[in-house]
Amino acid sequence: MPRTYLFIHQNFPAQFVHVATALARKGEAVHALSIGGREVRGVTVHRYPVGGEPPTWAQPGARDLLVKLTRGFACLQAMKALQAEGLRPDVIVAHPGWGEALFCRDVWPDARLIVYPEFFYAAEGADVGFDPEFDRPAGPDARAALRLKNVALLQALADADTAYTPTDWQRSQVPAMFRDKVHVAFDGIDTTAAAPDPAASITLQRAGVSLKRGDEVITFVNRNFEPYRGFHVFMRALPEILRRRPQARCVLIGRDGVSYGSRPPGGGSWRDHMLLELTGQLPMDRIHFLGALPHADYLRVLQVSACHVYLTYPFVLSWSCLEAMAVGCPLVASATAPVREVVTHAHNGLLVDFFDRAGLCDAVESVLADPQLGQQLGRQARQDVVQRFDLSTCVQGQVRIIEGG
Repeated sequence: MPRTYLFIHQNFPAQFVHVATALARKGEAVHALSIGGREVRGVTVHRYPVGGEPPTWAQPGARDLLVKLTRGFACLQAMKALQAEGLRPDVIVAHPGWGEALFCRDVWPDARLIVYPEFFYAAEGADVGFDPEFDRPAGPDARAALRLKNVALLQALADADTAYTPTDWQRSQVPAMFRDKVHVAFDGIDTTAAAPDPAASITLQRAGVSLKRGDEVITFVNRNFEPYRGFHVFMRALPEILRRRPQARCVLIGRDGVSYGSRPPGGGSWRDHMLLELTGQLPMDRIHFLGALPHADYLRVLQVSACHVYLTYPFVLSWSCLEAMAVGCPLVASATAPVREVVTHAHNGLLVDFFDRAGLCDAVESVLADPQLGQQLGRQARQDVVQRFDLSTCVQGQVRIIEGG
């Protein structure tokens, strides 16, 4: 008899897409609760509304907690409705980051509860206070706000039978009292789709330029261009990089919104902010902003890359870092957690201090000036990702955790 699984994520499927699909393929009954997101084959997705906004007078930290409580109560009503319809999940897998996991135990106390503690906020040793240009060390008010950000996650960890998170560093951020129940299982990279293609080429219609493997193409990818992912550091290094490599072109993929942190002083986008700061310093005919791309087109850009730059605060590791490695991109990355878990300097990429603009220029130049070095780093990067982070291996690990193996 198949077991019944319920995945809860405000934007399902997100990180659960592959494991939910794998369970459905095994013949299990798989359901999902979500505010938005998309359909997934084999999964019955139930959507529910979230109404109301916290009062504007609330302190920022209290407002964040009230948002999570609002979402938690909305999810509670949705769970009660499913219970009334006869749904009895054997296993619940929930992302607790937005409050949706707060009341799972109150509806289905006997279900096995697994949570995904993607990021536990800390006043030191992570993103807060890391970049002195935009953030100061956390004082009492900021620490209080961070404490409130963790309330929903702490409740979920207390309720959970087990948990898993993508990297060792993310696990290490979880309080020690809960850490024994947290496994490490990365989401997984489709290394069949994200693979080298020596014949790959791209055409930049607006610029009237075609680029192929072997050209000096520097790539940079963010979901949204912002300091958390080192956009400001990269842009400030770019004039010198392109001065040293007069044949190089830079291709940037991403949007102009904000995923983490805040907008620049005065509003607007970080792209406009940095372009204004660097007025007259950049050869704009060699810099190409492509916006957000379909996944296959994005991978094709990586396939022609001669050097991919990945920078991040100590924060959640981007899929793009590992996808670039899987494609065989020569990688220059920041020596920040959790990047150091996947990139070893001079073995499968080059690591530089996040703030070392000159070091970043030197590393990119060394890769572009020595194609043999780039090929060596790229081959090793792909080999390591296939061995450690291939989709099938990672999903098997997630399924074992979820099934209780």
